Amino acid sequence: MTSFSNDDDRWAAVVRRDQGAAGTFYYSVLTTGVYCRPGCAARLPRRENVSFYSSCESAEKAGWRACKRCRPNEPPLAERRAAAVSLACKLIETSEEMPNLDVLADSAGMSRFHFHRVFRLVTGVTPKVYAAARRPQLGSSARAPVCRSASERELIRYGVGQSSLGAVLVASTDKGIFTIQFGDDPDGLVGELQDRYFKAEVSGGGEDLDRLVAKVVGFIEVPRQGLDLPLDMRGTAFQRRVWQAIREISMGSTCSYSDIARRIGMPKAVRAVSQACMSNMIAVAIPCHRIVRTDGALSNYRWGVRRKRALLERESSIDQSMR
Repeated sequence: MTSFSNDDDRWAAVVRRDQGAAGTFYYSVLTTGVYCRPGCAARLPRRENVSFYSSCESAEKAGWRACKRCRPNEPPLAERRAAAVSLACKLIETSEEMPNLDVLADSAGMSRFHFHRVFRLVTGVTPKVYAAARRPQLGSSARAPVCRSASERELIRYGVGQSSLGAVLVASTDKGIFTIQFGDDPDGLVGELQDRYFKAEVSGGGEDLDRLVAKVVGFIEVPRQGLDLPLDMRGTAFQRRVWQAIREISMGSTCSYSDIARRIGMPKAVRAVSQACMSNMIAVAIPCHRIVRTDGALSNYRWGVRRKRALLERESSIDQSMR
């Protein structure tokens, strides 16, 4: 285990945005006048502009102010979010009647919109879906999703590449790829991964990750080559059934939510299928971009309709050329 006893080790931790170094040291940036956690997702500073401190107090005594992005003098953002969502989960489970969104948002000290987004980010589902699963009297006997445990220790490695559709982050565990994300800001993608899995050992790089990223970017640019990757699909049994059915949609083809519901033998579960699609965290390898409305119109896509349209157009052109 790295002790971060010298500046070289500390700088290496800053470069890889090592969440495991949180609390062991802080660093200041001469050009911005702030000090940060080692895992801060802000743009990487130049080494000559960085100094290291053992505590927030020592950094502030030297005249630096706390970074507003990583808030080094407060509990980590992901920890604050997890605590707020955990409280909301308890309210849902113990209240005689289902609390409305306003009550849940107030308990978390957030606006309705922000709370809804954070709850989904932490648990993978909306408050309504969580409540339906945790409270059988509200209408569902399905296996309940649970708030993601923040105490689980696991090794997560990630790589980031650049495609014509934006930055692409690929993250993997020892079981396989569990997320592929599009974004406009590579640092933002890494920061979100670190926030979501703040108790895991998150590290970047590695030749095998570089190869996986290259495969994903290659598929985005030239779908003809296909994409066969080991996946670590994280979800309820129902979600995994939906995702597997989506993986079976051939390139150049599309399906509707109703089609998928029929394929899994639950023709009335169209809304639940839609929610499972929106919960998919593995872009292109679980090709939810191939799901369209019944009339053929493009439906919502987690990473934007523009990217969805581009992926479908590329796959369609390949399918036509092969006829």
